[in-house]
Amino acid sequence: MIPSIGYCKPSKKPKMKYILLLLFALPVWGQKSVLDTYIATAFQQNITVQQKSIQVEKAMIALKTAQSLYQPNLSFQGAYQSGEGGRSIAFPVGDLLNPVYSTLNSLTRTTQFPQISNVETNFFPRNFYDMKVQSTMPIYNKDLSYNKQLQSQQIELQQVDLSLYKRELVKQIKTAYFQYLLSLGLQKVYQNSLHVAQEGKKINQKLVDNGKALPAYILRADSEIAQIQAQQAEAAKQSDAARMYFNFLLNAPLTQDIQIDFEVDKAIQEVIRTNAGEGNREELNLLAKSISMQETVLKMNESFYLPKLNGFVNLGSQSSNWALNSKSAYYMLGLQLDIPIYAGNRNNLKIKQTQLDLATAKNTLDLTAKQLNLATETAQKGLKSSLVGYQASTKSLEAAGAYQRLIEKGFHEGVNSYLETVDARNQWMNAQINYQLNQFKVLIAAAAYEREAALYPL
Repeated sequence: MIPSIGYCKPSKKPKMKYILLLLFALPVWGQKSVLDTYIATAFQQNITVQQKSIQVEKAMIALKTAQSLYQPNLSFQGAYQSGEGGRSIAFPVGDLLNPVYSTLNSLTRTTQFPQISNVETNFFPRNFYDMKVQSTMPIYNKDLSYNKQLQSQQIELQQVDLSLYKRELVKQIKTAYFQYLLSLGLQKVYQNSLHVAQEGKKINQKLVDNGKALPAYILRADSEIAQIQAQQAEAAKQSDAARMYFNFLLNAPLTQDIQIDFEVDKAIQEVIRTNAGEGNREELNLLAKSISMQETVLKMNESFYLPKLNGFVNLGSQSSNWALNSKSAYYMLGLQLDIPIYAGNRNNLKIKQTQLDLATAKNTLDLTAKQLNLATETAQKGLKSSLVGYQASTKSLEAAGAYQRLIEKGFHEGVNSYLETVDARNQWMNAQINYQLNQFKVLIAAAAYEREAALYPL
């Protein structure tokens, strides 16, 4: 089904006073159109959108990970050791106590105090185990706070980046859709022109058969028909390419049919009637978020001198030969304090580097803001120019249609020659093509302005 975007006499010409509003024109349609439905589908199916959505989810998980660092860390640890040999230490217990024991035995005339040997102990433990449950928790660590803040800002950064791509995707989808409709319209123009040329050839053939026309007219008609058929084939090729690219943006099968029930004239009139606004550019938000992150990094680097305090508690059991009793059980708790003193001036150098990065980001934001303002102004002027061209093509189409009808009538009455009818038909076909081109130039320019002004509601 071909949309009704071929040649038709405009029902009402746009007034010039509306054209003066084109500096502030905006392609926003009141009701949800088939194009808006396609855009919503692309937001769900486009591969790049899906990838950027995954990045947002990863940033959220990173934030949860940063928040979990404030919670205690609980772990079970076990160790077993056993060995012989190596270094040892001798305890001369026998040399020290045996004389005493001998004296006591003599005094008591008993053997209650036996002789003992010296003791030699190795450093390696034998059949020694240590099992414990350890809990550690940060008490004061400013880096954790800055890390949580950075992860939160990273989420915002990824979300803005996703919105930025969506806005560019809207422009690409609209442009591809309008180019597809344009190719269909051109095919209809060529089909109508081909039909008229073929009818003209039939008339000339009858005149030649009756001896009232030259055979050269038949050759000229064949040439005209062949030229239109070539143009028709090229338009069909462009239509296929536009359909495939449009479906590619939607991540749909490339040969999938595209709905074409879109009211072009109504959309153009809406562009003319609607005053412009100004949206919030994601590019500026992205740079602003980047600057905010750089400021957080700077604060974190400047706080390098702050101490870090952690606490720990150990509950466990340790003994030899796997003994487990009240004597083997133990607990240990304590604090760990870390105060930086000297690091080879690396911290100060890191601060200076971050300050330079921050200054660069601010300069980039200022430059980008000016570039975006320039792009918006340029798109605005391009929209105005395209609508002026549309107004001119409307008048040209009406004049070419009237001229073609007059020449055809004169040819049937014998007043005008066949060459004049060919020229009139070419003018009429070119006027239709020009009208089609200017129609969609308006809509494509409106989509470009909408992109630059960040006006499409995401």
